[in-house]
This record gives sequence, C-alpha cells and structure tokens, in this order.
Amino acid sequence: MRWFETPDFNFLKAHKIGYVVSGILLAAALIGILTKGLQYGIDFKGGKTFVLQFEDPVEVQDIRSELAEPLGGAPEVKFYGSPEEVLIRTDNPDDITTVQNAITGAMGQLYPDNPNQVIKTDIVGPRFAEDLKRGAVNAIIFALIVIFIYILIRFKDWTYSAGAVAALFHDVLIVLGVFTLLSDIVPFSLQIDQAIIAAFLTIVGYSLNDTVVVFDRIRENSLLYKTMDYDEMINKSLNDTLSRTVITSVTTFFVVAVLFLFGGEVLRGFSFALMLGVVIGTYSSLFIASSMVIELNKRQQKS
Repeated sequence: MRWFETPDFNFLKAHKIGYVVSGILLAAALIGILTKGLQYGIDFKGGKTFVLQFEDPVEVQDIRSELAEPLGGAPEVKFYGSPEEVLIRTDNPDDITTVQNAITGAMGQLYPDNPNQVIKTDIVGPRFAEDLKRGAVNAIIFALIVIFIYILIRFKDWTYSAGAVAALFHDVLIVLGVFTLLSDIVPFSLQIDQAIIAAFLTIVGYSLNDTVVVFDRIRENSLLYKTMDYDEMINKSLNDTLSRTVITSVTTFFVVAVLFLFGGEVLRGFSFALMLGVVIGTYSSLFIASSMVIELNKRQQKS
C-alpha cells in the first residue's frame, strides 16, 4: 500500500522551516529542564512503595488528594492491575511503618465502608536510586555511541553517523522537555522512572530505523544518479521513502494511542512518551538527519 504514488515535496526548502521549529522546541525543552528540573520518580530519587487492595473500586485522584497532607506532598498513585488495587509511591522521609500507618489511616477515613489491606511494600534507598540514575544515563550515552559506530560501518561516511546521532539526541531532548513542562499540567504522572527510560530507548530505536531507511535510499540513489545535483538527489530520496515512513508512523501511532487510552494508569506515561517519540522521530528522520548530512557534506567539500 502506498499513500503517495509520485510525491514531489520540496523537503530541502522545508528544512529551513525545520531548523526554526526544532530550534524553538529545543530551546523550550532546555529552558524547562534548566528552570524546572527533571521530575524524577521514586526509582531515581529514593522513596517507599505500597500496594493497597480494597474490596471495592476506588479513584486514584481522590486517594492522591487525601494523602497529600499526611505524607507532606501528593504521592504518585496508580491502579495496580485492577480498580481495587492501587500502587502508592512517596518520598516521605519517615520510616516505612509510620508512612504505612499514615496511608492506611487516611484510607480508612476516605473509604470507611471499603476495607483495605497492604499487600506489598518496598523501599528504594537514595544510593540505589543514584545508581539507577547513573545507569540510565550511561545506557542512553552508550546506545548513541554504538549507533554512531554502526552507522559509520554501514555507510562508511561519518556524516551519516553525525546526522543520525543528532536526530536521536534531538528526539530524546524534546520528549524530555515536554515531560518536564507538562508534569504539573496533565492528569497523569510524567515522572522519569525506569519505564520512561525504556520508552526513551524505544524512541531511539524507532527513530533510528526510520533514519536508516532514508539513508539507505540516499546511498542507492547516489550510485544510480551520479550526475544529479546532490541536494536534488537527497530530496528525491526523501520523497521515495515518504510513503513507507508515513504508513509506518501512522500505524505505530494508532497502536500506541490504544495503549495510552486503554492500558491503564501504570502505562500512561510510557505510552505518552512513545506517541511523542513516533511523531518527533518521523519528523527528525525527514527534516533533521538528512539536513545534517547535507550541511556536513557541504562543509566537507569546502574544506
């Protein structure tokens, strides 16, 4: 199936608009991260986790509001498999027994006719949280380094590697900025935890796949159309892969949107990150990675 039989879009002209759009998005992301700071979850700052089981269904918004005062701040509250089970995460510094008693006492007042019991508790210490944070950063950096080397070996041209890594860095930073800016606005948790790190790595893989498809067509056309102007050849390559790129992105987005809508509170932040990643990754494959290759090749020829 092809949605664009003979596309002839002028991507090179649109690249200038892409520079402006990306510049605005990156600036907003950096300002948000630097001023507001990353919103880490319990996994990366330490805290306590409790799973409560009720006899009847409950509302996470009501529980979050009820626990804000006794815990010294609104905790992270999610459904845990069913409407009768909730996961509560808090960074309250008191010992686990005190915190548990505060939670069960507040739940007794909120739901006097809906008995509950704590079926699971867990503690994430500050040292362990720091190790997780360091490991997550190292995982993303290592992934980018391996991708740079892989693209370099496959295409035998460092400009392709630089373009691919720049696009991936662009995607992750913008998604991270959106999470930071919207953390106190959207009605679901956007805190950075292990699931979100997994989403970031998934975004890297998805965006890379799109970028490699475009680069493959650029390499093929560079051999087939040796007399064609370089910029024109790049534009033709982007148009050749446009149908495949759009269909893949739309179908993937629909699947992730279903996960976002029906996957439950626990997966909402993860699926939201993937939806953003699909859109931004597709955009960067068409407008960032290829434009970087063009600019770096031009500079390479001048030097």
